[in-house]
Amino acid sequence: MPSLSSLGLRNRRNGGTRPAQRLPTPVSAYVVDCAIYVDGERLEGSWTHTDAIDEVRRRGSGFVWIGLHEPSEEQINGLAETFGLHELAVEDAVHAHQRPKLERYDNTLFMVLKTVRYIANETLSANSEIVESGELMAFVGRDFVITVRHGKHAGLAQVRHQLEQDPEQLALGPSAVLHGIADHVVDTYLEVTDAIQDDIDEMEAEVFAPRTKIDAEQIYLMKREVMELRRSVMPLAKPLQRLAEGYTPMVPEEVRSYFRNVDDHLATVSERVASFDELLTTLVDATLAKITLQQNTDMRKISAWVAIISTPTMIAGIYGMNFDVMPETRWTFGYPATLLVMMSACVVLFKIFRRNKWL
Repeated sequence: MPSLSSLGLRNRRNGGTRPAQRLPTPVSAYVVDCAIYVDGERLEGSWTHTDAIDEVRRRGSGFVWIGLHEPSEEQINGLAETFGLHELAVEDAVHAHQRPKLERYDNTLFMVLKTVRYIANETLSANSEIVESGELMAFVGRDFVITVRHGKHAGLAQVRHQLEQDPEQLALGPSAVLHGIADHVVDTYLEVTDAIQDDIDEMEAEVFAPRTKIDAEQIYLMKREVMELRRSVMPLAKPLQRLAEGYTPMVPEEVRSYFRNVDDHLATVSERVASFDELLTTLVDATLAKITLQQNTDMRKISAWVAIISTPTMIAGIYGMNFDVMPETRWTFGYPATLLVMMSACVVLFKIFRRNKWL
């Protein structure tokens, strides 16, 4: 058995102990689910992405659906080599921050969708977030679907479960999965717009209610969040229209009609978002007008009290000039008479201003 000293000498001869190398994270660490679907039914068992696509291509039917959550470039490159994904689409899927779009690379479709989630806030501040956004990418091929999700929300477990409950729909192939994803995303848009509508209705009631104070900054913050939702919704219209109009033969006619339905729902969302933007602009104008009116009212009150106070000040100033020959300066009742005149003038001015609603 070698001694510790001999081991140390051997290490020094070999250049010392080598630092431990970081082992690459396996693809399975980023895979949320990997399943094979044949005739709309999920095959039992646990599959790796290579075994799954090999099984599908051996059978000559069915497709693979792989779900990923925020994979690294190193991990998704393994999938890209197996499924023949284009490098530009892979780069977009890793780094995210893309606009909703639809692109075709050879025999693969690449679609980007923005996901949103509503966050309730009791009060709005500069750091408040009402609409939280994420991203969802989908690679669709003849016999596979790969979904890449960025963000903590908008999971696809519910979509997968609903499709598995409808084998006829799932049997239409990978395009049916793409429709299910798009339909789910647009449905969340509807839910978010419903919640925002309630917030705007409450804000509108506060703006037009009498003797209520609302900060214009809150409306600006709401308008900022609506713009975030707008950037997610508006660019998606063109990709859905292209899918509904037969942009690619990978989407059969049976599925195109479903995409037309999703496009109709998206049009409803777009109209709501546009109306929110216009309504918030109106509320900003109304709030500024209300603030201006309140300032004018305050100025009238201040001016009225200044007029009331200046009357006795003027009289006192005149009789404080210390001239020898002045009316009533030697009169016994001059002092109380002057006070009476001051009080009478103040009362008369107060009644006049009150009648004119300045006070």
